[in-house]
Amino acid sequence: MPTSPDSSATPDYQPQDADKRAAWRARVQALASAADGIRQASDQWDAVSDSYCDEDGWPVDETGYADGKVARDAAAWEHVETFLAHGPEVLASVRAAAQPADYLDGPISADLLRLRGIDSVLERAGEIRREWDQVIALMEGSMPGSRELYEERAREIRNSEGWHYADELSYSGAALARAADHLADRISVDQSAHTGRVQAALARSASGQHGASPTSPPASATSDPPAVRRSR
Repeated sequence: MPTSPDSSATPDYQPQDADKRAAWRARVQALASAADGIRQASDQWDAVSDSYCDEDGWPVDETGYADGKVARDAAAWEHVETFLAHGPEVLASVRAAAQPADYLDGPISADLLRLRGIDSVLERAGEIRREWDQVIALMEGSMPGSRELYEERAREIRNSEGWHYADELSYSGAALARAADHLADRISVDQSAHTGRVQAALARSASGQHGASPTSPPASATSDPPAVRRSR
């Protein structure tokens, strides 16, 4: 039987490629939503934090102030977990796909510039999570009967230490999501941490280098600066 003119142009792997591309876009959207979630947690706290303080900014309701910060930090850390799950590989893929011209000019040049410090932010947040895992492992072995009491306090400490990095990710992480979305069509659906190109990008990420990309120029005076951060 004759085949349709386009039958040979539709290989069997295309449905799988479509699934992979959809999964990639879902990961990018997850990062965008996480950055937005951190900003929302910060904005909600900023909207009420002054009500707990006097005119000089000192807390007058110390319990309410402390509880508000605990809630903010907890909400933010949930979104940090999303960045730890997807951020490193998306970052590596973005750096592998970005071309020198993308850094110099174009719709994502400012976003690529904002990625210069995201490596250390993700690394430090990852260290905090590893420390948390170690603490929980110790609790399971040494204090099974009273674990819940101490685990709650340990969680508050983790979230508090992670707040600074969450705040950074609300800006640099949003830039990563925008750059990844813009470059989605350039990123191969088979591109993963196992490919040589992305492994090289991961190595550059760890050392803070951009490899083939040119030295990042200073941010242009017309670039929009990050919003002022108020959260205390």
